[in-house]
Amino acid sequence: MKIKEIYDFLNALSPFSLQESWDNSGLILGNMEDEFNNLAITLDLDLEFLESLENGALIITHHPLIFSGLKKINFDSYATKLLPIMIKKDLKLISMHTNIDKTHLNRYVMEKVLGFEVVNEDDFLLSGKIAPTSFDDFYKMIQEKLGLEYKKVVKCQETISSFSLTTGSGMSLLPQVKTDVFLTGDIKYHDAMEAKMKNISLIDIGHYESEVHFNTVVYAILEKYLKKNKILAIIGQNQNPFEYK
Repeated sequence: MKIKEIYDFLNALSPFSLQESWDNSGLILGNMEDEFNNLAITLDLDLEFLESLENGALIITHHPLIFSGLKKINFDSYATKLLPIMIKKDLKLISMHTNIDKTHLNRYVMEKVLGFEVVNEDDFLLSGKIAPTSFDDFYKMIQEKLGLEYKKVVKCQETISSFSLTTGSGMSLLPQVKTDVFLTGDIKYHDAMEAKMKNISLIDIGHYESEVHFNTVVYAILEKYLKKNKILAIIGQNQNPFEYK
Protein backbone atom coordinates (compact mmCIF):
# COMPACT_ATOMS: atom_id res chain seq x y z
CA MET A 1 0.00 0.00 0.00
CA LYS A 2 1.16 3.53 -0.74
CA ILE A 3 1.40 6.09 2.05
CA LYS A 4 -0.95 8.39 0.16
CA GLU A 5 -3.81 5.89 0.53
CA ILE A 6 -3.70 5.70 4.32
CA TYR A 7 -2.85 9.40 4.59
CA ASP A 8 -6.02 10.28 2.68
CA PHE A 9 -8.05 7.92 4.88
CA LEU A 10 -6.72 9.55 8.07
CA ASN A 11 -7.12 13.04 6.62
CA ALA A 12 -10.81 12.39 5.93
CA LEU A 13 -11.40 11.45 9.59
CA SER A 14 -9.11 13.97 11.25
CA PRO A 15 -8.10 16.66 8.73
CA PHE A 16 -4.47 17.69 9.01
CA SER A 17 -5.60 21.21 8.09
CA LEU A 18 -7.06 21.49 11.61
CA GLN A 19 -3.62 21.50 13.20
CA GLU A 20 -2.36 24.62 14.93
CA SER A 21 -0.06 27.00 13.02
CA TRP A 22 2.92 26.04 15.21
CA ASP A 23 2.32 22.30 14.79
CA ASN A 24 4.01 19.92 12.33
CA SER A 25 1.47 17.14 11.84
CA GLY A 26 1.31 15.20 8.59
CA LEU A 27 3.89 13.22 6.63
CA ILE A 28 7.23 14.03 8.25
CA LEU A 29 9.49 11.34 6.82
CA GLY A 30 8.92 9.60 3.50
CA ASN A 31 7.10 10.28 0.26
CA MET A 32 3.40 9.92 -0.55
CA GLU A 33 4.28 7.39 -3.25
CA ASP A 34 6.36 5.22 -0.89
CA GLU A 35 4.95 1.77 -0.13
CA PHE A 36 4.77 0.02 3.24
CA ASN A 37 3.65 -3.38 4.51
CA ASN A 38 3.53 -2.94 8.27
CA LEU A 39 2.19 -0.14 10.45
CA ALA A 40 3.24 0.96 13.93
CA ILE A 41 1.26 3.26 16.22
CA THR A 42 2.89 4.98 19.19
CA LEU A 43 2.65 8.13 21.28
CA ASP A 44 6.37 8.92 20.89
CA LEU A 45 9.47 7.42 19.36
CA ASP A 46 12.50 5.97 21.12
CA LEU A 47 15.54 3.92 20.09
CA GLU A 48 14.25 0.61 21.41
CA PHE A 49 10.96 0.93 19.54
CA LEU A 50 12.65 1.86 16.25
CA GLU A 51 15.06 -1.05 16.51
CA SER A 52 12.12 -3.45 16.97
CA LEU A 53 10.47 -2.48 13.67
CA GLU A 54 10.93 -4.19 10.34
CA ASN A 55 12.52 -2.18 7.54
CA GLY A 56 10.06 -0.15 5.48
CA ALA A 57 7.36 0.19 8.15
CA LEU A 58 5.10 3.23 8.46
CA ILE A 59 4.89 4.78 11.92
CA ILE A 60 2.04 6.97 13.17
CA THR A 61 2.91 9.05 16.24
CA HIS A 62 1.09 11.67 18.24
CA HIS A 63 4.00 14.00 18.88
CA PRO A 64 5.93 15.08 15.76
CA LEU A 65 9.59 14.11 15.80
CA ILE A 66 10.39 17.46 14.18
CA PHE A 67 8.52 20.61 15.19
CA SER A 68 10.61 23.28 13.48
CA GLY A 69 13.34 23.37 10.85
CA LEU A 70 16.59 21.52 11.57
CA LYS A 71 19.68 23.63 10.85
CA LYS A 72 22.18 21.07 12.08
CA ILE A 73 22.26 17.28 12.26
CA ASN A 74 24.91 16.62 14.87
CA PHE A 75 23.34 13.45 16.30
CA ASP A 76 23.15 15.06 19.74
CA SER A 77 19.44 15.85 20.02
CA TYR A 78 16.26 13.79 20.32
CA ALA A 79 15.34 14.13 16.64
CA THR A 80 18.82 13.90 15.12
CA LYS A 81 19.69 10.74 17.07
CA LEU A 82 16.61 8.95 15.73
CA LEU A 83 16.51 10.19 12.13
CA PRO A 84 19.61 8.29 10.88
CA ILE A 85 18.18 5.02 12.21
CA MET A 86 14.84 5.72 10.55
CA ILE A 87 16.43 6.59 7.21
CA LYS A 88 18.71 3.54 7.29
CA LYS A 89 15.70 1.29 7.95
CA ASP A 90 13.56 3.10 5.36
CA LEU A 91 10.94 3.93 8.01
CA LYS A 92 8.19 6.43 7.21
CA LEU A 93 6.53 8.76 9.70
CA ILE A 94 3.12 10.41 9.93
CA SER A 95 2.23 12.46 13.01
CA MET A 96 -1.29 13.29 14.16
CA HIS A 97 -1.00 15.90 16.87
CA THR A 98 -3.28 18.89 17.36
CA ASN A 99 -5.62 17.75 14.59
CA ILE A 100 -6.51 14.51 16.38
CA ASP A 101 -6.64 16.30 19.73
CA LYS A 102 -9.50 18.35 18.30
CA THR A 103 -11.35 15.57 16.51
CA HIS A 104 -10.87 12.49 18.69
CA LEU A 105 -8.43 12.41 21.64
CA ASN A 106 -9.94 15.07 23.91
CA ARG A 107 -13.42 13.62 23.47
CA TYR A 108 -12.19 10.06 24.09
CA VAL A 109 -10.60 11.04 27.39
CA MET A 110 -13.69 13.00 28.44
CA GLU A 111 -16.24 10.34 27.54
CA LYS A 112 -14.51 6.95 27.62
CA VAL A 113 -11.84 7.46 30.27
CA LEU A 114 -13.48 9.91 32.66
CA GLY A 115 -17.05 8.92 31.85
CA PHE A 116 -18.54 12.41 31.39
CA GLU A 117 -20.76 13.83 28.68
CA VAL A 118 -19.42 16.73 26.64
CA VAL A 119 -21.71 19.70 27.33
CA ASN A 120 -19.80 22.23 25.26
CA GLU A 121 -16.94 21.99 22.78
CA ASP A 122 -14.82 24.93 21.68
CA ASP A 123 -11.91 23.79 19.51
CA PHE A 124 -9.53 22.12 22.03
CA LEU A 125 -11.62 22.99 25.07
CA LEU A 126 -14.32 20.57 26.23
CA SER A 127 -16.55 21.25 29.23
CA GLY A 128 -18.83 19.11 31.35
CA LYS A 129 -21.07 19.26 34.37
CA ILE A 130 -21.23 17.24 37.56
CA ALA A 131 -23.62 17.18 40.51
CA PRO A 132 -22.20 19.49 43.21
CA THR A 133 -19.20 17.61 44.55
CA SER A 134 -16.36 18.48 46.89
CA PHE A 135 -13.17 19.42 45.09
CA ASP A 136 -11.25 16.75 46.99
CA ASP A 137 -13.66 13.97 45.95
CA PHE A 138 -13.60 15.16 42.34
CA TYR A 139 -9.81 15.14 42.33
CA LYS A 140 -9.68 11.60 43.77
CA MET A 141 -11.95 10.38 41.00
CA ILE A 142 -9.82 12.04 38.31
CA GLN A 143 -6.65 10.72 39.92
CA GLU A 144 -7.96 7.16 39.89
CA LYS A 145 -9.28 7.20 36.32
CA LEU A 146 -6.14 8.76 34.84
CA GLY A 147 -3.69 6.90 37.06
CA LEU A 148 -2.03 10.06 38.36
CA GLU A 149 0.99 9.34 40.56
CA TYR A 150 1.24 12.85 41.97
CA LYS A 151 -1.03 15.61 43.20
CA LYS A 152 -0.65 19.07 41.67
CA VAL A 153 -3.72 21.26 42.07
CA VAL A 154 -4.91 24.82 42.62
CA LYS A 155 -7.97 24.74 44.86
CA CYS A 156 -10.18 27.82 44.68
CA GLN A 157 -13.54 26.30 45.67
CA GLU A 158 -14.63 23.66 48.17
CA THR A 159 -17.46 22.51 45.91
CA ILE A 160 -17.48 22.27 42.12
CA SER A 161 -20.21 21.57 39.56
CA SER A 162 -18.52 22.25 36.21
CA PHE A 163 -15.14 21.55 34.65
CA SER A 164 -13.16 21.98 31.43
CA LEU A 165 -10.67 19.59 29.87
CA THR A 166 -7.81 19.78 27.39
CA THR A 167 -5.33 16.91 27.09
CA GLY A 168 -1.62 17.61 26.85
CA SER A 169 -0.48 21.16 27.57
CA GLY A 170 -3.46 23.53 27.51
CA MET A 171 -2.87 26.42 29.89
CA SER A 172 -2.87 28.89 27.00
CA LEU A 173 -6.63 28.27 26.90
CA LEU A 174 -7.19 29.57 30.43
CA PRO A 175 -8.78 32.85 29.20
CA GLN A 176 -11.52 30.74 27.55
CA VAL A 177 -12.31 28.67 30.64
CA LYS A 178 -15.70 29.49 32.19
CA THR A 179 -16.00 26.54 34.57
CA ASP A 180 -15.09 25.89 38.22
CA VAL A 181 -12.14 23.63 37.40
CA PHE A 182 -9.75 23.25 34.46
CA LEU A 183 -8.07 19.89 33.82
CA THR A 184 -4.91 19.94 31.68
CA GLY A 185 -1.20 19.11 31.87
CA ASP A 186 2.11 20.95 32.19
CA ILE A 187 0.76 23.59 34.58
CA LYS A 188 3.48 26.09 35.52
CA TYR A 189 3.88 28.38 38.54
CA HIS A 190 2.67 31.55 36.84
CA ASP A 191 -0.22 29.65 35.27
CA ALA A 192 -1.31 28.70 38.76
CA MET A 193 -1.08 32.30 39.97
CA GLU A 194 -3.19 33.50 37.04
CA ALA A 195 -5.83 30.84 37.60
CA LYS A 196 -6.04 31.70 41.28
CA MET A 197 -6.69 35.35 40.43
CA LYS A 198 -9.51 34.22 38.13
CA ASN A 199 -10.91 31.94 40.86
CA ILE A 200 -10.53 28.89 38.62
CA SER A 201 -9.31 25.69 40.24
CA LEU A 202 -6.74 23.57 38.40
CA ILE A 203 -5.92 19.88 38.31
CA ASP A 204 -2.70 18.93 36.51
CA ILE A 205 -3.60 15.71 34.69
CA GLY A 206 -0.14 15.30 33.19
CA HIS A 207 0.94 15.49 29.58
CA TYR A 208 1.69 11.78 29.27
CA GLU A 209 -1.18 10.63 31.48
CA SER A 210 -3.78 12.58 29.51
CA GLU A 211 -2.47 11.58 26.06
CA VAL A 212 -1.41 7.98 26.64
CA HIS A 213 -4.69 6.83 25.05
CA PHE A 214 -3.55 8.00 21.60
CA ASN A 215 -2.63 4.47 20.51
CA THR A 216 -6.08 3.16 21.42
CA VAL A 217 -7.83 6.01 19.63
CA VAL A 218 -5.85 5.67 16.39
CA TYR A 219 -6.11 1.89 16.28
CA ALA A 220 -9.89 2.14 16.72
CA ILE A 221 -10.03 4.53 13.77
CA LEU A 222 -7.92 2.24 11.58
CA GLU A 223 -8.92 -1.25 12.71
CA LYS A 224 -11.44 -2.10 9.97
CA TYR A 225 -9.33 -0.38 7.31
CA LEU A 226 -6.22 -2.35 8.28
CA LYS A 227 -8.03 -5.70 8.34
CA LYS A 228 -9.62 -4.98 4.97
CA ASN A 229 -6.20 -4.24 3.46
CA LYS A 230 -4.42 -7.03 5.39
CA ILE A 231 -1.97 -4.67 7.09
CA LEU A 232 -0.33 -5.75 10.33
CA ALA A 233 -0.44 -3.13 13.10
CA ILE A 234 2.11 -2.95 15.90
CA ILE A 235 1.04 -0.98 18.97
CA GLY A 236 3.86 0.70 20.87
CA GLN A 237 4.26 0.34 24.62
CA ASN A 238 4.19 3.96 25.76
CA GLN A 239 6.60 4.99 28.49
CA ASN A 240 6.43 8.09 30.64
CA PRO A 241 9.84 9.85 30.59
CA PHE A 242 9.19 11.02 34.18
CA GLU A 243 9.54 8.96 37.32
CA TYR A 244 7.61 9.95 40.45
CA LYS A 245 8.70 9.13 43.98
